[in-house]
Amino acid sequence: MSAPLLSARGLRVTGPLGTVVTDVDLTVEHGRTLGIVGESGSGKSLTVKALSGLLPRGLTATGAIELDGEALDPDGSAPQWRRIRGSRIAVLPQDPFTSLSPLHRCGTQIGWAVADRRRRAGRVTELLAEVGLPAEVARRRPFELSGGMRQRVAIAAALAGDPDLLVADEPTTALDVSTQAEVLDLIARLQRTRRMGVVLITHDLAVARSRSDRIMVMYAGRVLEEGPVDDVLERPAHPYTARLAACDPPLDVRLATLPTIPGAVPPPHTVGGECAFAARCALAVDACRTTRPETVEVRPGHLASCLRIGQADPRPPVTEAPEPEPAREEAGPALTVRGLRRRFRGAEQPALDGVDLTVRQGEAVAVVGESGSGKTTLARCVVGLERPDEGSIEFPGAPAGPQRVQIVFQDPYSALNPGLTVGACLREALAAAGRPASEVAGLLALVGLPAEHARRRPRALSGGERQRVAIARALAPRPKVLICDESVSALDVSVQAGVLNLLSGLRRDLGLTLLFITHDLAVARQVADRVHVMHRGRVVESGPAHTVLSAPTHPYTRRLLAARPAAH
Repeated sequence: MSAPLLSARGLRVTGPLGTVVTDVDLTVEHGRTLGIVGESGSGKSLTVKALSGLLPRGLTATGAIELDGEALDPDGSAPQWRRIRGSRIAVLPQDPFTSLSPLHRCGTQIGWAVADRRRRAGRVTELLAEVGLPAEVARRRPFELSGGMRQRVAIAAALAGDPDLLVADEPTTALDVSTQAEVLDLIARLQRTRRMGVVLITHDLAVARSRSDRIMVMYAGRVLEEGPVDDVLERPAHPYTARLAACDPPLDVRLATLPTIPGAVPPPHTVGGECAFAARCALAVDACRTTRPETVEVRPGHLASCLRIGQADPRPPVTEAPEPEPAREEAGPALTVRGLRRRFRGAEQPALDGVDLTVRQGEAVAVVGESGSGKTTLARCVVGLERPDEGSIEFPGAPAGPQRVQIVFQDPYSALNPGLTVGACLREALAAAGRPASEVAGLLALVGLPAEHARRRPRALSGGERQRVAIARALAPRPKVLICDESVSALDVSVQAGVLNLLSGLRRDLGLTLLFITHDLAVARQVADRVHVMHRGRVVESGPAHTVLSAPTHPYTRRLLAARPAAH
């Protein structure tokens, strides 16, 4: 058996507060992919930063790291790392828009990693061709490219040094399903031709399942389970893995309630001699809270650290829901869109090209499609942030003003004022709606947050908590229609499940009408009664969610479904 490309034994990362990554062992083979999954705060990114010699200042790594038999100093400042980084180990970051310089042309940035200046121009052209981009992209700046093209440029830059190992940190998080498939297919093809090892960090379990050979599940800086991907995700031994997998929304059935994981990942330095997951585990016994479990082999090559292995089924129960009934005619429309058109200056085609849409009172309608299909432009027109060139938008029976419609955006951190406390933010929204400031606690309770959160600022909250605050702010005027524009796409799968359950509960309890913009077809399946599929500014297919997503008639819808990573 050949030696592994990369191995780590007893890897620890320590910071000012204590140990944040504890005793990680991992192996990456030539031409194979190791997927690393876990909620935010689990230690995934810090682990690969330690493996790449890129730990932030103030953090130190210890343990044994070997690359193709060469021992690497875990201290990333050692001179050997200057030879290793870029040429032997390359990192593909999450967001190419922020990782690429907006001031420099793409060809210049790719060429920075080409040592031979005489070959630089030709090598840039070769690398662009290798990632499926024309040579003229070298003359363009990142902001002139689509998200998928930017990620291809970032891949070309990562490959410029001919690395043996590619570390891909959430490389497709912000991409629609078709572009995601193209980028992942590209990485897989390059991996085969170059025989690269790949470490893939992702919070998308479907991506991990379809693209990894082995998978490692991390939690609070520890590895809880590791093994062949099908074994770990189909027959999980650890309750955390089982719960995480159950949170992933299915596409084939609608669930009454999506399973969640109550609580939050604890700061790794606060976890001592116990199971890190014990406080959130429904199967925990007293020993779990006082003993750190040993790692045992569940099946050949499948390892897990849990005291309850074989004593209880770690998978949570799930209940299928009946398909939603069609909206009653007497309910009347809450939103009517007719003949909506919008063309941006300089665009080759209209963003909206005669869109018709009706959402009945109390109904949830999802609009799905790729980036550039017109989904967000439609939402912005409905909420009044864009002015359509033609067409009409009506809210029959709804009063004018903020009571008509509100919107929840994709990124709550940029949507909330970082200088205001949560309470001040909500008081501002209540005042604009003519409601008393005393209702702040009630708004927080409505979205499942304690009243004490009113004193915090957004940076002190988790991503899921920030999104709940954004939802609370949108509910302050008591709108008839709530638009959610990719409102769960940036969240961990467990947090996403909680927010989707919250929205379903608010719709039921408040009689809200939902217009849900998403590129995730499984999310649409769980939240929507009806689905509209948009392509190039037009609605190409619409109907009941279960019909459109299980038996589509339009070729574009079938293509979207085919591009989605296999869930099982």
